[in-house]
Amino acid sequence: MFLFASPAAAQLARPQPTRPLCQPEPPTVAPAPPAGANLPQVDPIICQDELAKEIPPLGPDDPALNTPLESVADFEARLRAQEAAGIGVAPTADPELAQPLPPLSQFDVREVELAQPEPAEAVPELRYAIRVEGLAEVDALTDVSMQGEFNSLSALEEGDGKAANEAMLSARLSEDSKLIQRILQAEGWYDGAVQTRIDRSPAEDGQPVTAVLQVSPGTRYTLGTIALQADPPTPPDLITSNLALKVGEPIVAQRIQGAEANLAIVLPQQGYPFATIGQRDVLLDPDTHLGDYTLPITLGPRARFGGFRTTGDLAFGASHVKTLSRFKAGELYDSRDVDDLRQALVATGLFTTVAVEPERSGQLNPDGTETVTMLVTQDAGPPRTLAASAGYGTGQGFRVEGSWTHRNLFPPEGALVVSAVAGTQELGASAIFRRSNAGKRDRTFQVGIEALRSDYDAFEALTGRIFGRLSYDSTPIWRKTFTWGIGAEILGTIEKDYNFALGRRDDRKFLIGALTGQFGFDKTDSLLDPTKGFRAQILVQPEGALSDGFRPYLRSQLDGSAYYPVGDSIVVAGRARAGTTLGISRFQLAPSRRTYAGGGGSVRGFGYQQLGPKDPDGRPLGGLSLVEAAGEVRYRFGDFGVVGFVDMGQVYEDRVPSFKDLRTGVGIGARYYTSFGPLRVDVATPLGRRQGESRFNVYISIGQAF
Repeated sequence: MFLFASPAAAQLARPQPTRPLCQPEPPTVAPAPPAGANLPQVDPIICQDELAKEIPPLGPDDPALNTPLESVADFEARLRAQEAAGIGVAPTADPELAQPLPPLSQFDVREVELAQPEPAEAVPELRYAIRVEGLAEVDALTDVSMQGEFNSLSALEEGDGKAANEAMLSARLSEDSKLIQRILQAEGWYDGAVQTRIDRSPAEDGQPVTAVLQVSPGTRYTLGTIALQADPPTPPDLITSNLALKVGEPIVAQRIQGAEANLAIVLPQQGYPFATIGQRDVLLDPDTHLGDYTLPITLGPRARFGGFRTTGDLAFGASHVKTLSRFKAGELYDSRDVDDLRQALVATGLFTTVAVEPERSGQLNPDGTETVTMLVTQDAGPPRTLAASAGYGTGQGFRVEGSWTHRNLFPPEGALVVSAVAGTQELGASAIFRRSNAGKRDRTFQVGIEALRSDYDAFEALTGRIFGRLSYDSTPIWRKTFTWGIGAEILGTIEKDYNFALGRRDDRKFLIGALTGQFGFDKTDSLLDPTKGFRAQILVQPEGALSDGFRPYLRSQLDGSAYYPVGDSIVVAGRARAGTTLGISRFQLAPSRRTYAGGGGSVRGFGYQQLGPKDPDGRPLGGLSLVEAAGEVRYRFGDFGVVGFVDMGQVYEDRVPSFKDLRTGVGIGARYYTSFGPLRVDVATPLGRRQGESRFNVYISIGQAF
């Protein structure tokens, strides 16, 4: 066998041969090369004899390959013989591994006490004071506290005057130097420089070193020119009058950002729903210390409201969206109207999410404006609600009410409300159909049926009622200045009343038809927790007794309240109420329709309905007129509050209040303010307490007393 090298390799190897070249062997018979092949002539590198000498041949005739393997028994016998002869062999197993384990009872389970490391030497702590020089003079020229901003963000201040070493102190100095430069630039000092050093002379407060920042503000930059890159708006001064920047004023970052934000708000309010504010450019000139301000603005088309389009998981269609909107087609686009519509949609309680945005239609109007379609994207939420409420009042006892509501059983916004009440003195159920935003925004129509059993000191009644009402009321989201309501009802009731002719209480039956008219005026700042303003309401109820002929009469009541803030945390509040019933005697009037006073929503300090005339058994009879007044001082601290109050009032048998024998109650209350209104707990006592009257009365509910 021959090994060949390439011609190039052979040429490189010839100058330094490592062994004598082999003599050529006799030629062997080999296959003929392919026709036309021209193979080069080469010399062998290693001859066959030399290869055979260095590497003995292996073959089928080699005796080593034909020797049988040693058996296991012979192998073990040979090992034992070698061990007996003293010839070392590797052990096949560790003797310790063959030893039996000790019994568990003898196992040593004592804890091993590890050696405690030596306490590390305490790292010496570097204490320092801070001194900022030159910032106070600059601070006096601004509308913000630059020193205060530095103190709130400073790494040195955050370290509380302590550092592990001087390297850490130097790093904090470097960070605070950059911080002061950023604060200076935000107020227009772009050439400001800050020098830092560590002063090793003792500070006034005894600290060994002082971190010093020396501020050199330079010259403050002002606006040199203001260039607004935008198409001409309508009106022409729309942009310039709403960008609150003037040439010559300092370049203050917060003022510039605020002016741009104001412009971004105003433009959509003035008919430009697609307006965008571009990236500002301020070119500073270090020689003149002026800045050229450039702001690109894309106005987009001036637009007018068009129709509506809805998409998504719908709770109702576009026609009802139009009912909720306060704008009409053809009016100039105003983003405030769009926000109002979005709030109205959220207030329905029918959506998980809802969005309102303008959509270009391409339809041009004669004045050059474009009509936009309002796209309402709906995601209807669960329409059913379970709710419960509870309250307590002395004389009323406990009262728990629960309800099940399907807010959109009869779209759009046709709700079914089934409720039940159970309490110490009430037990009843009702079913009400309510149509919210009925044909007009904020108008509510409802009809219902109710059955109620009442057991009060004043009367016991079993009443069935059918009623209907159309109203325009305030809500926690929208407090309306004017509210109204009209309604009608028919009720049949069996009530216990004291009969002076018989000298005892007996059952009486009444069938009553009634109309209701209500008008309210509200200038307060909150429905459940007013702090300023005033409100008034008048209620007029023409009624008629339908049993044993027709006897018409008129019930009416006037309420008013006012609120005045004293500082930020104190509110003084007062209320008054007067009511009368004309055209009927007290005995002819059903006990449940008479006038009563006393309790948490009336005169605190007295039990529910306990004021006024009483029968020989000491139970209230009710009256035909009443008068009430109350005053409160409310003090709030955070989410809590304390209220001191004085209430007074009386019920009279005559149709006109005489203001005689007014009863007064005084007390104190606690408030816990939540997102939906204050939780109220009041404790009151009557002045001049009479026999049978409670010394203390407790009232618990949601919302202020008035």
